[in-house]
Parts: sequence; structure tokens; C-alpha cells
Amino acid sequence: MSSEEARVQAFVTGFGALRAEVEKVIVGHREIITNVLTGLFAGGHVLLEGVPGLGKTLLIKTLAEGLELSFSRVQFTPDLMPADIIGTNIIFEDADGRKHFQFQHGPIFGHILLADEINRATPKTQSALLEGMQEGSVTVGGASRPLPAPFFVLATQNPIEMEGTYPLPEAQLDRFLFKLRVRFPAIDELNAIIDRTTQSRHVTVSRVMSGPTVLSFRELIREVPVASHVRDFASTIVMATHPQWEQAPDVARRFVRYGASPRGAQALVLGAKVRALAEGRYNVSVEDIKALAAPALRHRVILNFEGEAEGVDADTLIGQVVAAAEAVTVQGKELFLR
Repeated sequence: MSSEEARVQAFVTGFGALRAEVEKVIVGHREIITNVLTGLFAGGHVLLEGVPGLGKTLLIKTLAEGLELSFSRVQFTPDLMPADIIGTNIIFEDADGRKHFQFQHGPIFGHILLADEINRATPKTQSALLEGMQEGSVTVGGASRPLPAPFFVLATQNPIEMEGTYPLPEAQLDRFLFKLRVRFPAIDELNAIIDRTTQSRHVTVSRVMSGPTVLSFRELIREVPVASHVRDFASTIVMATHPQWEQAPDVARRFVRYGASPRGAQALVLGAKVRALAEGRYNVSVEDIKALAAPALRHRVILNFEGEAEGVDADTLIGQVVAAAEAVTVQGKELFLR
């Protein structure tokens, strides 16, 4: 076995072991768990949306227990301030009675940050995470302070139709690699949840992966090659979400105000690399791109007034856009062969 094959096998084993630890506690939601782990290894951040009580917070806490990384949790509320997340300079008096400023670190200085019910806080506070999510550092009092690596934000939010919520700004949403919708469990899953949570049995989650291992796997992900036709397909999907593109499908022209940003294409390709590697493949397929289109793009496509009024579902729209992009790609191949 070559060193490359050994590294791929180590990733497959580590990915499976970490998912198995989370599934000791979380019933169902296998696709959600897989996509959260995909976000972790792709080096992005993940937003989970669902009504209260579906296990979003528990899933994130369980994932943190399976990793040898520091964990911080912030419960977002309307009166939360940016300094409550980032930290602040406080006046400190030393043994000689001299006073000076000392920086008190906020909860953002952890490897895994759970931003619970992020859309309960005001946009001003939500935006406090922007720099940290993009740059891996925060600026306080004119000084830039690096965040620990790996740094991974997992945020939960309730549907924006619920009372007391503030929609996340578009710039904030775009920083999340994936947005995942947590569904209500099926009846057999609900029965399993009742059995697990109403009995005295306690489940212990083992730590199966360290920070340096996560970082080394992230480097491995970046090395996975992507064929030009797969890359072109990802780019075509993103372009097809823009109504002004000359080959945009009718559904985008009619219902979309703004299409996905280049980060959407990056999310598609990086996520597809993780998906391929987790299945033991050192090459990315078109199916990998298609499987991650909804998580990577559903929060990046902004509907226009007609789309909002018609109640257009973002996932349905993205499915139609992917089909249109596939047709454009096939048509382009045929023209090339002629």
C-alpha cells in the first residue's frame, strides 16, 4: 500500500469512527451528521436550521466530545453584545498597585464554537463572528489576535418565521460552508429517541481524533484532484443561479434576485472532495457535486419578491438549477465533439 493510499484509508477510518461516536447519542440524522463532518474536514463552518427540540445542540456537543479540542458555547439572546463573544480589555491591577489593560478572552477563542440560536441576537452581534470565521483571527483594541486552529463554528437557528428572530445578514450567511435543514424524526426514530432518553442507561462518547489529525486531514482534502469537467459542472451550477447569465434557466430568471457567490463554488468542490475521500475514492465525481448542491447553495440564493410571494422552496429551485446546469454541460460536450 502506497503512502497516499494509507492516508486515504486513515481518513476513511477516522471519518467513520467519529461518525459512529456521534451516532451513539444521535438517532437518525445520518445525512446531517455526515455533512457536519464534511464541513469540519473541508475547513468551513456549518449552520443548522430547525424547530426547537430536534437535537441540533446535542449533535454539536456530542461531536465536540468526540474530538480532543476545546469547546465553547454561546447562547445568543437579544441583549448579547459583541464583546460577550470576542472578549474585551479590562483594567487589571498588579501586585505593585499599577493599573494596565489586560485582554480577557471571549468564548470565540476555542476550537469548536457552538453559536446556539444565532438568529435570536441582533445583526450587530451576529456580525461579531464575521472576521473570525473568514480570517481565523479577531481584532480587539486595534490588535489582531489569532484564533486556535482548527477553528470551527457550528451555529443553530430557528426558522425565521418564528417570533423573536433576526434574519442573518447575507454576508454572514455566505461565511457558512453549508446550511443544513434538520427534519422531524420518523416514527421509528422517535421511538428510539424515547427509549434512549427515558431510561437510566448512560452513553459515553470516546475521543477519537485530535486537533493535529484534523489539520492533517484538511491538508489531504486539498490534495484531492478534481477533473476539469467536474470543476466546470460546479461552476455552471453556480452561474445558473444568476438570473442575468445568458444561459440561466427560466426558474432562476423568474424567482432569483441574487445568485450564489464564488464561495458557493468553493463549498461545492471542497465538500465533494471530502465526500469522495470518505467513500475511499481519490477522485471527485459529478455525483459528489450534485449531492452537495443543496447544502452549499440553499443559503446563498436570494429570492426576489415573486419568489417570496410564491413561496418558492430553495431546495426545489436548486434541484431545477442543477438539472439545467447538467443539460448545459452535456450540450457543451456535444458541441465540442462536433
